[in-house]
Amino acid sequence: MKLQHIDHVAIVVSDLQRSIAWYRDVLGLERRFQDAWGDVPTMMCVDETCVALFVSDRSEKGADGPRDTPSLHHIAFRVDRENFEAAQDRFRDLGIEFRPADHGIAQSIYIADPGGHRIEITTYHV
Repeated sequence: MKLQHIDHVAIVVSDLQRSIAWYRDVLGLERRFQDAWGDVPTMMCVDETCVALFVSDRSEKGADGPRDTPSLHHIAFRVDRENFEAAQDRFRDLGIEFRPADHGIAQSIYIADPGGHRIEITTYHV
């Protein structure tokens, strides 16, 4: 078996419309498959990478009790150097705070979506 790529990352959101607008307006993802699936899941994509948004069911319980916090560490989107700089400019223009990180061979900035999920924008020096 040879995998091609990650198709999507599924995350739980509390406000679907707010999350759709955020992923569209902040990260530039486009909504896909609405005619086929409606709102479940809501697929927000760029090229072959998608984020699948599912509405939170606060009554859903995991092993540790109710799911009120994100269980995902982060979602990372890779960009080239030019778009890494453009992302920082865009976030500043939108008033979105970001945290930079130097990972040696890569540099990243981190932001949070409306549901508190950490989003990484990263670029490699290699």
